[in-house]
Amino acid sequence: MQITFENIHKHTHLIAENELYQHYHFPEMLSRYDSNYIEFKTFPTLEELKSAERYLRDFHRKNGQKHVKFKFPSYEKIPADLVNYLNQVNYDIGFLELYSIDPKQFPDVKDHPDIKVQMVTEKNLKAFLALQYQQDIVFGSNFANQKVELNKQIFEDPNVMQLLALYKGTPAGAVDVIISEDTAEIDNLGVDEAFQRKGIGSRIQKFVMDTFHDKTVILVADGQDTPKDMYKKQNYQYLGFQYYTQKVED
Repeated sequence: MQITFENIHKHTHLIAENELYQHYHFPEMLSRYDSNYIEFKTFPTLEELKSAERYLRDFHRKNGQKHVKFKFPSYEKIPADLVNYLNQVNYDIGFLELYSIDPKQFPDVKDHPDIKVQMVTEKNLKAFLALQYQQDIVFGSNFANQKVELNKQIFEDPNVMQLLALYKGTPAGAVDVIISEDTAEIDNLGVDEAFQRKGIGSRIQKFVMDTFHDKTVILVADGQDTPKDMYKKQNYQYLGFQYYTQKVED
């Protein structure tokens, strides 16, 4: 099957749409930029971008939100006039990269006696939430607390499997696996800084590959971050990119 960014799950709600863009809003977590944004169907003119900017800024301010975020059509670079404007008004510009892999192509990873990967159940949910909170607190207590509630909602979703990795019995890494008919999406993969470079991330992924061996495993990586290099070494196939831009008000 052909994998595109349309296969990537969105933790949000589509609340408005026109010929130019789709407006996504997530009142359950207003501080999550990735859930509250406008996604353009085609590249806007500069005036259309400014109009969408005014609309989204007003909408977010009414909801107590301090950011504005736009996603642009995938597989295309942002036109120069838009880039110039975004730079002039102090937007951050970044891009995401889409990857997929046939689980059989994932490198062999041997078991390690100190590392155990397990599905999240009622029994270990508290430990999973505590680990996630510890990783999210760097973004502020408000964000971290809202993320706890989101993780509780995700736990109840039958189409998502949450995994917890233990290192010598201590929670060390976690991931959400979003399940569809043809794909298993790795989302929010993270390893606690104190336990990195021990192979925990690879063993979490190997658990996913073994569990969903009959599906295509997909993920999105930050195009400016180092994990994407790891994915390439692990035989993931690069499928394309998507630019985005965001600005946070003081």
